[in-house]
Amino acid sequence: MADTTDTPAVGADTDTGGKRPKSVRVVLLALMIAMMLAMLDNMIIGTAMPTIVGELGGLEHLSWVVTAYTLATAASTPLWGKLGDMYGRKGTFMSSIVLFLIGSALSGMAQNMGELIGFRAIQGLGAGGLMVGVMAIIGDLIPPRERGKYQGMMAGVMALAMIGGPLVGGTITDHWGWRWAFYINLPLGVVALVAVSVVLHLPKKRSEARIDYLGAALLTVGITAIVLVTTWGGTEYAWTSARIMELIGIGVAALVGFVFWQTKAAEPVVPLHIFRCRNFTLMSVIGFITGFVMFGATLFLPLYQQSVQGASATNSGLLLLPMLGAMLVTSMVAGRVTTNTGRYKVFPILGSVLMTVGLYLLSTMDTGTSRFTSGVFMAVVGFGMGCLMQITMLVAQNSVEMKDMGVASSSTTLFRTLGSSFGVAIMGALFNNRVQDVMSERGGALGSKITEQSAQLDAKSLEKLPVLVREAYQHAVSAGTHSAFLLGAVVAVVALVAAVFVKEVPLKGAGPKAEDEPDAPAARPPVAEAV
Repeated sequence: MADTTDTPAVGADTDTGGKRPKSVRVVLLALMIAMMLAMLDNMIIGTAMPTIVGELGGLEHLSWVVTAYTLATAASTPLWGKLGDMYGRKGTFMSSIVLFLIGSALSGMAQNMGELIGFRAIQGLGAGGLMVGVMAIIGDLIPPRERGKYQGMMAGVMALAMIGGPLVGGTITDHWGWRWAFYINLPLGVVALVAVSVVLHLPKKRSEARIDYLGAALLTVGITAIVLVTTWGGTEYAWTSARIMELIGIGVAALVGFVFWQTKAAEPVVPLHIFRCRNFTLMSVIGFITGFVMFGATLFLPLYQQSVQGASATNSGLLLLPMLGAMLVTSMVAGRVTTNTGRYKVFPILGSVLMTVGLYLLSTMDTGTSRFTSGVFMAVVGFGMGCLMQITMLVAQNSVEMKDMGVASSSTTLFRTLGSSFGVAIMGALFNNRVQDVMSERGGALGSKITEQSAQLDAKSLEKLPVLVREAYQHAVSAGTHSAFLLGAVVAVVALVAAVFVKEVPLKGAGPKAEDEPDAPAARPPVAEAV
């Protein structure tokens, strides 16, 4: 591969004490907007879905509005990372913003459910590039020693999106109509696009190598099969059904073929040599488990609070405030401490311990647990996830050479995305089975009939139930969340084991690297600076 790289402008203040130029701060603001767009969209749409179905119809295809977006995001994530490494970060990032905005505009103009699903897939393709591009550009602009602070800010943006998304979605839908849940992306995206275009200047790259189309196709098929299995298993189709078995077979075959082909390809989509670094592999494992736990928790906690504790579903984002608020604060603190000290190993260990303890505490909740107590338990989980969210990205990026920054960022993001799919599927299956069992025991034939279609009842359905059946359902939800969170605690122990084996390689700016350091990446070029 021939690579031509312009000499990057070097910032005069790359030490940890210097103040970053105003232009860099403008770029970082644009990156925060882009991250907000990618994270906020699904949260907003969730609140608007009942209104959308009421206008467009197609209730039977409702789940595909979310699934299409998730599938496209997961499948495109590694491709965006590789394209950025090969052809330059700025151009690929701007392309992903444009694609996301096109998808948003088309989704807002959709006239039926089929069109909306297709346009959501376009939006998801762009979203994959947004998330990867943000982290990779931070990796290009900011030295590792300072990077934790800014990646902590990005984790804060993610938490704010999860808290505010349902509130914003409800407000927009009630006052402007559901189409503005998509149109709201346009002005924000244009601001980010203009800021990146005018202010961001990164080294230009031009690769003569051809894109690994076969590897991209195999990876896309494998990821699509995995996401569909975890989305459909136990809901649309039984886990042992022929359709699920076919998808598992296709997914395994595609991924095995992908791994084999990556050893042969001239310019592999995911260079397998990055997994030879112990820290990178361990961070991939920890990222997978963090996604597994976080999205499982955000699914079942509101359900528990609404069904058992009688909380209102209107402000569902606020129900998670203790967990997400703790995650936001801890992410910022962890980033600042890493910047000031250059040390980071304590955070994966501490985060894994807190996450495990918090999930175990959540598994002890029953029908008599107060909101204050459950809020404290959620905060413990949030503190743990805050220690892990962006430290995993920081250490992964610090473990590879500069030329692999994009694939390192995309691989870490992909593992977290896949973890969330597995978390929702496996914890959901456990929850549903437990609810069915308890409803059969306590509610008799009526209880079994009520939950045979879905173990998750909305507030209106719950109010219509006889008192005895409603109490049985509350006990069933408590039992279901107990099983789901106990599983989460067991899985989180794996993250703790992985964290113990992390080797603390000094971050750039924290002092010279040892010559014989096996995990230290090759020497990095000067830091690219926005000018």
